[in-house]
Amino acid sequence: MYRHAIIFGLGLSGVSAAELLCAEGGRVTVIDAEVTGELEARADRLRARGAHVLTGCVDVPAGDFDVAIASPGVPPGSAWFQELRKRNVHIISELELGADRCACPMLAITGTNGKSTLAKLCGDALQRAGKRVVVAGNYGVPLTTAIADSRELDWIVVEVSSFQLETVHQFHPRVAVLLNLQPDHLDRHGDMNHYLAVKARIFRDLDRDAARIVPFSLVESLNGLPNTTGRDDAWITFGSNAEADYRVQADSVHFGKNGSSGTVPLLDTYFGNDVLGSTVAAATAAIRACDCPPAVIIEAARDFEPLPHRMQEVAILRDVRFINDSKATNLPALGAALRMCSPSTRLIAGGIMKTENLQDVEECLVKKISCVYVIGRDADRLQAAWSHHVRCHPCSDLEAAVRAAWLDAGPGETILMSPGCASFDQFKNFEDRGNQFMKIVEKIHEEL
Repeated sequence: MYRHAIIFGLGLSGVSAAELLCAEGGRVTVIDAEVTGELEARADRLRARGAHVLTGCVDVPAGDFDVAIASPGVPPGSAWFQELRKRNVHIISELELGADRCACPMLAITGTNGKSTLAKLCGDALQRAGKRVVVAGNYGVPLTTAIADSRELDWIVVEVSSFQLETVHQFHPRVAVLLNLQPDHLDRHGDMNHYLAVKARIFRDLDRDAARIVPFSLVESLNGLPNTTGRDDAWITFGSNAEADYRVQADSVHFGKNGSSGTVPLLDTYFGNDVLGSTVAAATAAIRACDCPPAVIIEAARDFEPLPHRMQEVAILRDVRFINDSKATNLPALGAALRMCSPSTRLIAGGIMKTENLQDVEECLVKKISCVYVIGRDADRLQAAWSHHVRCHPCSDLEAAVRAAWLDAGPGETILMSPGCASFDQFKNFEDRGNQFMKIVEKIHEEL
């Protein structure tokens, strides 16, 4: 038990960590730089549990802290981090706090895109295998909330972000998966080499018999990093390469020599395309590492219900499909959405760009998109980069874009909202953006 902990932030993970530590009987101080009605309500709840909570806090308060629990939203270079390092305070993430107190094995998943879908698929499959399981972390409840029932669970599936991995030191899940690595959050991580090194921290403290599941294409890069195994045979690999342990070929995932051990069919499932097939390959590797039969992955993939805001079909109006892919907050996710779409798609994109390289999706734009309706802070930059390849229509806001696309669309076409950008210029978050899109489509439906 920590004698006196300081916690950064009154977000869900910060509140959960504070409640856990208060229940253990230690002293708890929580600080947050913001002051809102919602945060004050959370602060009052924690004060009632005995925590000392400071909102509108600019500087780290005086105190003899023996641990700091970092919020994912606070970068390691912040003044708070610097001050606590000067005081020699040990800094960990809420993820590590929960893992330290977890009484059941964990299946941990990280990657740039598709983590939540993989976490849900693995959770569904484990349940079909008769396992008692909870999905936690970035998807589901915070890990420090989930561990309250961990003695009665067989597995906790944990979705892990790079921000959380920055401050882990002794995180050791039984099964660890790196799903993919694509340009994202480089404003915080600097470059792709450092981004990979942060993601690879999920493997740094694993037991020797733990399963390490990675894309075949990343093995060489991972072996070049410190604090990884450095042995090719330590990795369980997946991907389209013929040498991968779990191979995506045509409409199936194959594993074992020449596919002799088994096959997971993808045809007529949500994953039956060249984008999401690798998700099933990773899930099959993970579920087998959990000592469950691959048959449960076949069942879970067949019956899978996509998460909200991820290629979510909202409506079909006069034979025009509306797809909400608001979770596509970076260009690789937008590119994946385009590859999953049929031609004759009208794209709504824009917001706050995370990368300067807009060329990566141009080939898909030419093949699939009849017009891009650009919105948000960086609409002009998107239009300047893409207008030589596809017609671009600048719009003042999301409703103007949806209505312009609806006015232009003909039977058999798709209106896809897959922004490829962060949402914070016009929305609270990607969920708010997706919900607003669905409300606009509902209004159009009511007007018919």
